[in-house]
Amino acid sequence: MGYNFKKIAAMAIISMAVVLSITGCNQNADEDSAFQILDIEQLETDTTDIEDRAEYYEKNVDYTSSKATIINPRTCEKTPEYVEGFFQLRKAKGMTREQALGILTSDYMFFACMMLKCGDGDGVVSGACHSSANTLRPALQIIKSKPGTKLVSAFFVMCVPNKELGANGVFVMGDCGLNQNPTSAELADIAASSAESFEYLVGEKARVAMLSHSTYGSAAHPDVDKVVEATKIAKKEYPQFLIDGELQTDAAVVPEVAALKAPDSEVAGRANVLVFPDLDAGNIGYKLVQRLGQAEAYGPLCQGIAKPINDLSRGCSAKDIVGVVAITAVQAGQE
Repeated sequence: MGYNFKKIAAMAIISMAVVLSITGCNQNADEDSAFQILDIEQLETDTTDIEDRAEYYEKNVDYTSSKATIINPRTCEKTPEYVEGFFQLRKAKGMTREQALGILTSDYMFFACMMLKCGDGDGVVSGACHSSANTLRPALQIIKSKPGTKLVSAFFVMCVPNKELGANGVFVMGDCGLNQNPTSAELADIAASSAESFEYLVGEKARVAMLSHSTYGSAAHPDVDKVVEATKIAKKEYPQFLIDGELQTDAAVVPEVAALKAPDSEVAGRANVLVFPDLDAGNIGYKLVQRLGQAEAYGPLCQGIAKPINDLSRGCSAKDIVGVVAITAVQAGQE
């Protein structure tokens, strides 16, 4: 697609997050986890353990010829610059330089965000050994939300085997990772953000279905009312997107069902963006599609942060990490 990536080495994988997800990083990690903690000071000398882990995950990694850059926050020449920048950002909250140094050299997500803040990276991928909260806290403290964004939310890119559904089998599903019980206005914002994410990642027109257990008033309940109101708000505030609801999932994605339940809808039967009414539905829904439907799931990806910062499930595979890194690169190319 011709994307121009400024500093691929840091995609702050990027230099940090992929290494962290493979070797383990979190002092609070379960000692029995497959991602055992490897002291960062061992990275330069103890390659045997890393290679054993790579073999365990059926990956052939040549660390001697790899183009990846592994950065140790304790010895990185730019750490003092990052410490000073972090201190300046947080001193009004009572942070000292000593505290800034301690955080940046012990919590690699904070360090990666400072790399991004200082222009030494294009995006961050975390979550293989960080919780979503510990991924988002540094992002919001250091990178902040995107100007004009009302709500930070999370979505998954789902690739299902049936290519007749969605956009050649591709869907965006949100919010599956952050907002527990969004209001109608927040659901409308999630719908718009998800539509925007779909269009720049997939390159096709988004068709957004506001999901419910009801289609066009087939059931009466306050939960249905919330989705109906969200649809009204979204259509009014974001007329550039095709948004419709409330729709049951089968009415949203199956043309034959849509013809019966919502025959006049521009979205029903052709939806490629699915907006869930709450986090329970979203998280359960994407995992059912992934595990029972044999779909590929990439995310949760964040939308509404000023720079690309994406989360992973701690149950992710190496393939999942690679997929989210690729998506993060595409997001970085949009800036």
